[in-house]
Amino acid sequence: MHTRRDFLQYALNAGFVLGAAGLGANPARALAQQKLTQDDLLRFDAKGQLTLLHFTDCHAQLKPVFFRPPDTNIGVGAYAGLPPHLVAEEFLSYFNIEKGSPYAYAHTMVDYVDLARSYGKLGGLDRTATLVKAIRAERGDDKVLFLDGGDTWQGSYSSLKTNGMDMVECMKLLKPDAMTGHWEFTFGQDRFLELVEAMGYPFLASNIFDSEWDEPAFEHTAFFERGGVNVAVIGQAMPYTPIANPNWMFPKWSFGIRPETLQANVDAARAEGAEVVVLLSHNGFDVDRKLAGVVSGLDVIVTGHTHDATPVALEVEGTLLMSSGSHGKYLGRIDLDIRDGKVAGYNSTLIPVFADVITPDPEMAAKIDQVRAPYEAETQRVIGRTDSLLYRRGNFNGTWDDLICQGIIEERDTQIALSPGFRWGTTLLPGSDITIDDLYSETSMSYPAVYRLEFTGAQLKDIMEDVCDNLFNKDPFLQQGGDMVRVGGFTYACAPDAEMGSRISDMRLTGSGEAIEADKSYTVGGWASVNEGVEGPAIYDLMEDYITKKSVVTLDADAASVRVIR
Repeated sequence: MHTRRDFLQYALNAGFVLGAAGLGANPARALAQQKLTQDDLLRFDAKGQLTLLHFTDCHAQLKPVFFRPPDTNIGVGAYAGLPPHLVAEEFLSYFNIEKGSPYAYAHTMVDYVDLARSYGKLGGLDRTATLVKAIRAERGDDKVLFLDGGDTWQGSYSSLKTNGMDMVECMKLLKPDAMTGHWEFTFGQDRFLELVEAMGYPFLASNIFDSEWDEPAFEHTAFFERGGVNVAVIGQAMPYTPIANPNWMFPKWSFGIRPETLQANVDAARAEGAEVVVLLSHNGFDVDRKLAGVVSGLDVIVTGHTHDATPVALEVEGTLLMSSGSHGKYLGRIDLDIRDGKVAGYNSTLIPVFADVITPDPEMAAKIDQVRAPYEAETQRVIGRTDSLLYRRGNFNGTWDDLICQGIIEERDTQIALSPGFRWGTTLLPGSDITIDDLYSETSMSYPAVYRLEFTGAQLKDIMEDVCDNLFNKDPFLQQGGDMVRVGGFTYACAPDAEMGSRISDMRLTGSGEAIEADKSYTVGGWASVNEGVEGPAIYDLMEDYITKKSVVTLDADAASVRVIR
């Protein structure tokens, strides 16, 4: 029996054969559009009474995008070498994916530019809507639960200008059954509550409490009957939101992993008759891998935050763990067969949303055009061009942040620049125009000021060590989010497996090679400080000026700022 993956791999390989025969200037892309069909993407061995659909971390990307998977995703401690901490050929080998196939393009950075030119963009909420409606039609509405893992409202020009309402209006058409979140809180507490009221379905967060009264701030569990099965969905918002983001924006709420609270809510759901318990999580993959072994009674965890994409659900301590990527590139699906109140069988897949293959849903396409209409001319305004691949994702520097650091150094006249280790931000292929839409997909946020301060070398090392521990602490419950802070103007060595305080070494100024001295002061620029009252130009304004002046962006892909010691 041929699987959907077999077909996709055959389609691309056949494209190479036809190209050799002279059939078209871009035969692989032609076959992607002509041979690879929507039905092939939807083909699935349906199972049981219940279908879970999972969508997460789209970061307000309404249109199809390029998004290059990471070249570095280091696992430490007990999770070293395990998914999702595999990239490139290791990832392909582990999941038995053929190099050069559409799945290889969707999941890795191997031959990324060539395959991107062949297979085009992924995502687009109108394409996702087509898939969701098709699965609901196939299975029946009474068997499907659609869950939004959060980081949905933030990350684009129009989401910034509408304070998230563009995404709320569009997502309502997908009819999610529940949502949790993270970056949603950065619109501020009052606006967040307005948007939750407007969306019309539950926002679930077992782990957010009222700071004053120490009681749950939100609904934590929602019950559904699907396929004759009683399903409990428990929400888990990003536990370190007040550390990763400005806590002054939502001062009345406290967060945390709170495994004891989660266990109590799982037990309560079982006591109320839940046959299946699903955790809708924005904890991040490794946190949820550990949580699966700490909290009993969870059948499924659909996880977000770390933007990892696993082609199938993984079994961890008797719990199914599915991570459905980011930027709208995928739709996760898990079918469950429930017998005698227990999961007796399952099937799972991660559907890549190939934009050239899937027919846009007319209703969603019209809504997207409507919410973007006031901003469309501005978003498509060209401010420059790139001769280099611009991408962000990876444990260490990406070229988008290299460019941002260069802009900060030159526009703010600093020796050193720091750019946050954000995972959101789309990719531009070499030779592409840079539009306002592209710029804001990297910089759209509600605390964008670019600061200019004096730090000693000792302070710089402390900052680097602190962020590094957030990423590489061997206890996932102490990993507080994000990738490594990106740097400009200096280089350093990083030993992820070392202990706190000993991971960062050999810090040197880029131009002179001079060692950064602990007691010497350096002028540093950066953005997205979580402190209140930070002064400086907005990062998107600064970078628009910088890119406009440069006109053409060219980056040295071999100029590594980080030497990783393993």
